[in-house]
Amino acid sequence: MKDFVLYCKSYSGDFLRLKNLLESIKRHNIDQIPFYISTPSSERGFLEEVLGKQNYVWIADEDIIAANPKASLDQYLAMPGGLSQQIVKAEFWRLGLAENYLCLDSDSKFIRDFRQSDFVTNDKVPYTVLHQNKELFQMADNRGHIKVERDLRVEAERVKALFGRSGPNFYGAPSPFNWSARVWKSLDQEYLQPQGMTIWNLITPEFPESLIYCEALLKYRAIPVIAIEPLFRAYHYDWQYFLMKRLGETEEKMARHYLGVIYQSAWDSDNQIGLSNKSLPSRLLRRLKRFGRYLQSYI
Repeated sequence: MKDFVLYCKSYSGDFLRLKNLLESIKRHNIDQIPFYISTPSSERGFLEEVLGKQNYVWIADEDIIAANPKASLDQYLAMPGGLSQQIVKAEFWRLGLAENYLCLDSDSKFIRDFRQSDFVTNDKVPYTVLHQNKELFQMADNRGHIKVERDLRVEAERVKALFGRSGPNFYGAPSPFNWSARVWKSLDQEYLQPQGMTIWNLITPEFPESLIYCEALLKYRAIPVIAIEPLFRAYHYDWQYFLMKRLGETEEKMARHYLGVIYQSAWDSDNQIGLSNKSLPSRLLRRLKRFGRYLQSYI
């Protein structure tokens, strides 16, 4: 079992983004940390067509699912992709490949050199992204996006109550998530098994995996809590991206404080396979709305 690896759960629509991530890992991975990619088995051929076969290890999502004897492949197939991928990412630890793993999203990339010591201590304890989201909340309030803070606070309160914790809200997002197998195992042994549940019943749109992990860590203390701020700069929204660019933010400047950057696929349509399938009016409306938000960044 390795001390630490990189891992990304992806799917065919994100393979061009994933290719950019892979290229950034090849360029900046000083310690040659192993990189694992999982996809549905049916998409392996297309993955290798886009990425080639080098510089990563492919794993079938189905193998991760099968590693949990109580998991159901039918349940996985019936779930929306956005939800099932959260659970597959959280179950990667069951393969026994690593004690700790950095769980990356396809729409991210590294922007400077990194080493294993950026993610784990000499005792192989992972640093945990754990913060209160104040910068994002303040920026959203400044721009009139009140719903951002409201929705995230409600979500955090909901998950916090699940574990019976009171006090400040903490967030483990944005990705990449620096996760320990011991934390996920403690959740399974201390919370899920006594209630006759599996993680496939626990993680839902109301109870996301990033918050579940943080609250399980704070509840069961499977590892020492060594809190850090987010590892990557995340542009959650296009209005945020336009505003920060207008203020002079560049990848070169970000590299002083962050290991990488995320251009969230929810708004960034570049390198998205399958977008051309949308109707012309739909694509034009999308571009018009985005241009309107660009203009708003000057207000």
